[in-house]
Amino acid sequence: MRKQKTIPPSYSLNPMRMQKRLFILVLWAIFSFSASAQNEKVFITDKVSDKYAYVDVMKTYERIAAKGYKSVDLFQKLGDSSYSHFKLEKAAEWYSKLFSLTLDLAPEYYYRYAESLRFICENEKADAVLEKLKIKGIIKKKV
Repeated sequence: MRKQKTIPPSYSLNPMRMQKRLFILVLWAIFSFSASAQNEKVFITDKVSDKYAYVDVMKTYERIAAKGYKSVDLFQKLGDSSYSHFKLEKAAEWYSKLFSLTLDLAPEYYYRYAESLRFICENEKADAVLEKLKIKGIIKKKV
């Protein structure tokens, strides 16, 4: 009689081992697809940037404002851009025009306008702007 071959325990069909292998396989598939999709996005943006020329949006906005167009959104963008590029003289000018249109603005615009005014040594105006913010009830008194 022939001796029957036995399967070693490491090759047995253990359900936990199979689930672990399946889990690893699924993770590998997900990461390999996400990596290839990420490269594709970069490739697409490279192609788009080759087709279009660079446009300086802030200079365009400044030309629009010079022609007399007035808008809260326009002055917010111009003021924010000037403020973030540390052109505080220009920022004070744009924020002044913004505040002449409306006072219903977020508190950061009051702070930015006040800082811009302080930079050009107009401390009285800066204090007045912060007083308007206090009247609005946003700033709470120190306890």
